[in-house]
Amino acid sequence: MTMEINSGNYRVWVDPATVTVYFEGILRLAGPQEYQPIEDLLDKVLLSEPKAITLDVHALNFINSSGINVLYKFAIATRKQGELPLIVHGSKSIPWQRSLAKLKNYNANTTLVLTD
Repeated sequence: MTMEINSGNYRVWVDPATVTVYFEGILRLAGPQEYQPIEDLLDKVLLSEPKAITLDVHALNFINSSGINVLYKFAIATRKQGELPLIVHGSKSIPWQRSLAKLKNYNANTTLVLTD
């Protein structure tokens, strides 16, 4: 089971011990088809039936609208798992990450932690 996606501009990987999905770099992929490997990785995390999932995006400097939609769809999927807690760690210094608060619209059991 591949738990890491590595490209020249970005990296997404999972720490199975903490059920944390880390994102770093710049995610500027061309539409939903190019995001499919990331969606597949997130689906694998859900299939492991964790008690909570953490997304750590503090090192993700940019994500386009297609990528944000992937995060929203994942929040919906966690809600369908019985309001599975979703903890999101981000950075106050990266402007796009302020929009992460909208994840609560898709799973009310989302906790957003923005640090400096």
